[in-house]
Amino acid sequence: MQRLGTGQIILLVVLAILLIFTGVWAVLVWNASAGVEIGKHGWIALGLGTFFSLLIGCGLMALMFFSSRSGHDAQADAFRRREPPET
Repeated sequence: MQRLGTGQIILLVVLAILLIFTGVWAVLVWNASAGVEIGKHGWIALGLGTFFSLLIGCGLMALMFFSSRSGHDAQADAFRRREPPET
């Protein structure tokens, strides 16, 4: 394994700090909204939003998988080295 360079260590530290700040922010928002009631329409919106987000995410992942398997990605990549055919 290669050793981490200075730039990579700085990047990991910055990402760790962002993760900690995001966790603290999430806890603060969660506690601030403790007394809020969600009505019937709120639950419907939450359910539909979750369903369509999963549908779009799964659909895009399936398209990416099938595109990779069919070879379309290799044709569009001009920088990929092409192996000479075996004789």
